[in-house]
Amino acid sequence: MTQMPVSVVVVSRDRPAALRRCLAGLAQLQYDPFEIVVVADAKGCAVVAGSDWAEHIKTVPFEKPNISEARNLGISHAAGDIVAFIDDDAVPEPSWLTQLIAPSVRPHVGAMGGFVLGRNGISHQWKARTVDATGATEDLEMNPSRATVLTPKGARATKTEGTNMAVRRDVLVELGGFDPGFAFFLDETDLNLRLTRAGHATAIVPLAEVHHGFAASPRRRADRVPRDLFDIGASWAVFQRKYVPQTERIDHWRTLRAGERARCVQHLMAGRLLPSDVRSLLRRLDQGYSQGLMRQRGGAVVSNSPNSAFKLFPFVPRKSVVLSGRIWEQSRLRVEAVKRVKAGEIVTLILLSPTALYHHVRFDHAGFWEQKGGLFGRSDRSEALFRTYAFSSRIEKERRRIAKQRLIKEVL
Repeated sequence: MTQMPVSVVVVSRDRPAALRRCLAGLAQLQYDPFEIVVVADAKGCAVVAGSDWAEHIKTVPFEKPNISEARNLGISHAAGDIVAFIDDDAVPEPSWLTQLIAPSVRPHVGAMGGFVLGRNGISHQWKARTVDATGATEDLEMNPSRATVLTPKGARATKTEGTNMAVRRDVLVELGGFDPGFAFFLDETDLNLRLTRAGHATAIVPLAEVHHGFAASPRRRADRVPRDLFDIGASWAVFQRKYVPQTERIDHWRTLRAGERARCVQHLMAGRLLPSDVRSLLRRLDQGYSQGLMRQRGGAVVSNSPNSAFKLFPFVPRKSVVLSGRIWEQSRLRVEAVKRVKAGEIVTLILLSPTALYHHVRFDHAGFWEQKGGLFGRSDRSEALFRTYAFSSRIEKERRRIAKQRLIKEVL
């Protein structure tokens, strides 16, 4: 069966190393046909130009620090029937697009969202949620192994995450893309609310997974400690003006501000911020809120027709293999993993130590997945702290855990 053409839009700013790793992951996607549109600053454009895939990627220069405008520019250059979005500090599983796009066979499904894994590569950062017109979210229980289509009901919208979502291009054009008033934060929440109000169903696809690393940026450190809250304050002001009744805005803002203060105090108590940092961050939050009260809403520019023809990214059918060994064999096995990647395989390297250490997963810049942890330690954080295994049975357990997402077919 012919699959629907998909444009993958990546917005990148100030994170060239993360973008390089993201592109290495996208190059291993087992989906055909798709194209990649990178909207980036000069550093990001240089990464694309210096990559092995330069001639196969649409590169759109953009220097303004506004993620909504950047995404709209990406949409304008996207020629696929569906536009998928992933952050530059995220890496998709090889099955990501296949899983994410599958619900689009139902014509009433306007958008799709997947699950997002956090920094350890195993625990979920975001699963399924709904959001209301105050911006408050609630978790949803989902079947973890199949997609669920949610039709608009009541005032709550289905929440998707900007680093793992896809929307039909004609729906994005209909809705006017992303609102540039949200330069950062709440941009996809606003889109979710507008999708619901327009009557479009959203599919949540648990097996469509991306690994999101929270790379450092001007707004936060790599350990997620905030550096600047200006844009968060500004986006909340824009959000209020669109969705919160005038009479409720003061109390709404007090609650939001108290939440940001509590978050800063937690970092203070953990020694990650100084008292002066907290004061400065809250001052910037207030300044952003004041600016957001005057910021223009709407005015998005999205081309009805693509600005350029579909640029097919070369699809390479890949076999997914698992290498495994003891932690003291890591040097040799990493060399083998790189060799296998260059030979066109999707490679997962599992390294076990004779301990109960927790497991962590990362996508190496050389293009292979590496999982490290103790033979007796837990991968899924809901498991027991310690459990005895033979080496072979532990490897098989981990193979089965990742088989669907990593497309591992030869399970012992």
